[in-house]
Amino acid sequence: QVHVVESGGGLVQAGGSLRLSCAASGSIVSFGDTAWYRQSPGNQRELVATFTEAGETNYGLSVRGRFTISRDNAKNTVYLQMNNLQPEDTAVYLCNVKVRTTTTWPGLDSCWGQGTHVTVSS
Repeated sequence: QVHVVESGGGLVQAGGSLRLSCAASGSIVSFGDTAWYRQSPGNQRELVATFTEAGETNYGLSVRGRFTISRDNAKNTVYLQMNNLQPEDTAVYLCNVKVRTTTTWPGLDSCWGQGTHVTVSS
């Protein structure tokens, strides 16, 4: 089985920065598309950023220019660098990874972490 664990969330003042990590473990052969989402009360789950299997990055309009998604395939880890954080960025940030494992290859499984909380104070 594949475990996905997010970390790096916390409390930060507006204008500050955080770097989130999403570590996947298990019998992973390779990543497919990977992404960060966020969820806050009263809002639908929002796609924040995507790092595709082809290496393309895509960002939601609300975070474009402030957040950067990256990943280290050798470490099976996806990152989200968040700069110039604003109160509206307050949410639980969730990592989704599509993975090929020793049992699913060449197919993909979609795996979610438990989320990490980000709170931005004004």
